[in-house]
Amino acid sequence: MADIQAQFEQARADSKNLPEKPDNMTLLQLYALYKQGSVGDVDTKRPGFTDIVERAKWDAWNTMKGKSKEEAMQGYIDLIEQLKEG
Repeated sequence: MADIQAQFEQARADSKNLPEKPDNMTLLQLYALYKQGSVGDVDTKRPGFTDIVERAKWDAWNTMKGKSKEEAMQGYIDLIEQLKEG
């Protein structure tokens, strides 16, 4: 677990220096994988319909429900690696 945690933290740092900004769907996927990997299953109420951005982020995170933190961390690491390659 310690090794994947270090890779996860490195991927988080690498996410700030990607060659180009990912599209919105990829950003939502990154957000969901990051939250699932760091927090686990969604632990807040779904935002109201007037807060479209936060609701989309919550919905994306909720799709990860049941995925282990380690699986989510590895998914995040893999996606960042793909994005670094451009």
